[in-house]
Amino acid sequence: MRTTRVGVLAIIAVGTVGLATVGMSPASAQGGGRHDLHGSRPAWQTNPKFQKTGTVATSKKVTAKVWLGANNSSDLAALAQSVSDPTSASYGKYLTHDQYVAQFAPTQAQVAQVKSWLTSDGLSVTSVGSDNHYVAVSGTAAEVSKAFGTTMSTYKFDGGTVQAPDSTLSVPNSVTTPVLAITGLTPAGHTVQPQSQPQDLGAPAGFVNATPCSSYYGQKDATTLPKFQGKTLPYAVCGYTPKQLRGTYGVGNKQDGSGQTVAIVDAFDSSTLAADASTYATRHGDPALRRGQFSDLSFPEGASTASPDPIGDCGGNGWYGEQALDVEAVHGMATGANIQYVGAASCFDDDLLASLSKIVSINKASLISNSWGEPTVIANDPADGCTTDTPCLTLDQSTIDAYQSIFQQGAVQGIGFYFSSGDDGDELANAGYIHPDYPAGDPWVTAVGGTALGVTKANTRQFETGWGTNKYSLTADGKSWDPTTKTWLYGAGGGFSQLFDQPFYQRGVVRNNPTGGRAVPDIAMDADPTTGMLIGETQDFALPSVFGPAGVHYGEYRVGGTSLASPLLAGVQAVAQQRAHGRLGFANPLIYSLAKTTSSFYDPASKGPDAGNIRSDYTNGYNNADGFLYTVRTFDQDSSLNVNRGWDDVTGVGTVTGTYLDKVARRY
Repeated sequence: MRTTRVGVLAIIAVGTVGLATVGMSPASAQGGGRHDLHGSRPAWQTNPKFQKTGTVATSKKVTAKVWLGANNSSDLAALAQSVSDPTSASYGKYLTHDQYVAQFAPTQAQVAQVKSWLTSDGLSVTSVGSDNHYVAVSGTAAEVSKAFGTTMSTYKFDGGTVQAPDSTLSVPNSVTTPVLAITGLTPAGHTVQPQSQPQDLGAPAGFVNATPCSSYYGQKDATTLPKFQGKTLPYAVCGYTPKQLRGTYGVGNKQDGSGQTVAIVDAFDSSTLAADASTYATRHGDPALRRGQFSDLSFPEGASTASPDPIGDCGGNGWYGEQALDVEAVHGMATGANIQYVGAASCFDDDLLASLSKIVSINKASLISNSWGEPTVIANDPADGCTTDTPCLTLDQSTIDAYQSIFQQGAVQGIGFYFSSGDDGDELANAGYIHPDYPAGDPWVTAVGGTALGVTKANTRQFETGWGTNKYSLTADGKSWDPTTKTWLYGAGGGFSQLFDQPFYQRGVVRNNPTGGRAVPDIAMDADPTTGMLIGETQDFALPSVFGPAGVHYGEYRVGGTSLASPLLAGVQAVAQQRAHGRLGFANPLIYSLAKTTSSFYDPASKGPDAGNIRSDYTNGYNNADGFLYTVRTFDQDSSLNVNRGWDDVTGVGTVTGTYLDKVARRY
């Protein structure tokens, strides 16, 4: 899971948010025949650290998306809960897409009303989103300011200057269609990091795992290196293959996810994605993607209006490895499942929402894996006024409303959303404030945490514990591990929300909740990079390696993170759905009901592992010409988060087993 904070959209003391359950934002009346769109103002404008420097030139082109709310939104939320709750008589009785549209989607007449408002103020409507979720517009800054009742201004921000509306946005009272959010007016906000061939960004830089490494956990011990805490540690695995992971998690060989479709959302779109996945599969004994099994419905790379430089701001082809990981992990766990890839035009919410909306409208995929997210709260940038006393929220209420409208549509159609819980533990070291990431922290999604996994030679679980890593380097004389070099690197995200109440499905399972809020994660899978999965990708190798000469070609490397955990689980759930002969939909109520009554999950607290393992790296990243670097990477040391019996804030209820699949097959 790669994240880059480009900016902060709202600076609000967390205490003012409280523990209220997030729902659709009401609008309040104001003078001049307009009403405010609550939660839409970039509140950081009131912070003196963000100095207004002027107004945007009135003739400058500005674009935006106007997100429309569902009709009968309270009924939609109630239905989404009832069809997802195993104790409800409506459990599993999902709507077809046409039924959703008839009951809840904004109508053509409502869209026409919104178009009339926007065009009357001089804006041009450029498109209408799937199921009428949004109306995209463009126009001059003067026209945008008039339409949304604000002024487009410029501010000092993060060492530069950004544009943003300088007040709460508003809607004319004559517009009775519910408006949830207006996105795209500023590049300063919640962003995430980790289509067409002519716009391809090129192969990313290459990387090669160093040897020695182990084919299965504990195969090779580092006998020539110093002991750690009195014990000789094993070398890290070279990277588990899908066969090893299928065996460990009880997937077996009888079902392969046939008849199911998993969607994947990332930013951008590698032109070698499908070919690399097929090459990888066949190299490791699995079937290549068959004709029609993989579909690419991505938006053109960089065709975003959310920032002046969406490709540069979002890390460009750095996303390609994420895409390869996601596709190969899903295919590895469910070799018969269809995969629908929908790359967003950028890493901004404005574009990611459009990808998610497209998937639920098509309604072919019933599982959506998302290996992206961002801290909800920032306090580590005092220059921008972000401190522990005045933390900065990266999200505004209206954007949350837009996400939840899609999540709830998915729930009533039997679609489950899976999000990586994050790779920075409790976020204190990264963001300066302890709080779960978003969207993983939303109560309408399944947050997937991370473990460190030991797989035996027979492809069974040797151990599984929480992913959290301290690194130790060798002393200069190479005789011991230097305690002064101890550095916390990363670990699975988790914690307790201060923005969302604890949802109904966590009651009785999540105990000792310090905030009373939504607890993260819900469930977990392998994520530790030293016990991670081997993936294959076309890369640009600067030096010769075991994969060939310098240049652009296919190569493989081990990778981890909760970016791995989410697609692994989505693949398992595809197999579970095949066995159950139906969609699981929003899976959290089922997951927690199983956790209350059965031993369906493996508890990572049940058996302790080694203290860690030894990672070997080539100094130059490609070959041994310049020597090696050796480090100890520990297990189960995840910031302030801890693995405990039962639910915990690193691994949730635990990891999947063959028993879990059996229980789901009987539709517990």
